[in-house]
Amino acid sequence: MKKIRLIVQLFFTSLTNGYVYGFLKGKIYQGTLKKFCVPGLNCYSCPGAVAACPIGALQALLNREGYHVPFVALGFLFLFGSLLGRFVCGWLCPFGLVQDLLHKIPLFRKKKRLPFHRVLKYGKYLVLFLLVGVGSFFLFDGFAKVPAFCKYLCPSGTLLGALPLLAANPLLRGQTGGLFFWKLGILLLLLLLSVKVYRPFCQYLCPLGAIYGWFNRFSLVRLHWEKEKCISCMSCQKACPVSLSPEEISRSPECIRCGKCAKACPTNCIHFIRRSS
Repeated sequence: MKKIRLIVQLFFTSLTNGYVYGFLKGKIYQGTLKKFCVPGLNCYSCPGAVAACPIGALQALLNREGYHVPFVALGFLFLFGSLLGRFVCGWLCPFGLVQDLLHKIPLFRKKKRLPFHRVLKYGKYLVLFLLVGVGSFFLFDGFAKVPAFCKYLCPSGTLLGALPLLAANPLLRGQTGGLFFWKLGILLLLLLLSVKVYRPFCQYLCPLGAIYGWFNRFSLVRLHWEKEKCISCMSCQKACPVSLSPEEISRSPECIRCGKCAKACPTNCIHFIRRSS
């Protein structure tokens, strides 16, 4: 399962960020595919990105003049949420892959959670509400609304978008200012933290994970716990990268469907199912 997940992550990241010409020339792909979104956090401004980010698309629709309900973006999120839930986070998100690889570096004593996790885990809902929602409606730069999450926080945009573009464009490097260094600082903090703590951005700050987490209880693809077969050995909780109990694994919005619990279970009481089964 572990190797399969890594292969899927690498393949999907290569597929959705495989516009090599963009990286070589420092140009953003603006073809027909950019009208569509991929399910994971994937920066529109990444030179290699062939499609858009659902959070970026949601903000773009909220940033339109006047106040409109972004039915297209909400429909996309509902579709993938109801199908996959946070399986998207565990298997299909490029920035999730970056954090996974960093956590494999054999430095520091590894931790699954930050102190005060019970409070900090609600940070992603705060980001969703304040930056994606309220910020997109009420923050303005001149006469234009601001995509607040993308502009002030998103580490994926800095890593996969800003840095490759700056590396290939000397003129852009001369225009960097305080905002860029603010976002670079956030990125570096999260990258360093990822070496010690499992997926800190996903656990505490990602608004996309907050949305998909709402669907974990009833998504088509999900993990099922058979209580009657459970021997309470807690092997699943020990294997879980965010230390979820058997009861939580089947319903918690924090579960990214990595499958480590299912592999560790000696009685096969935790396994992937499709809702129809």
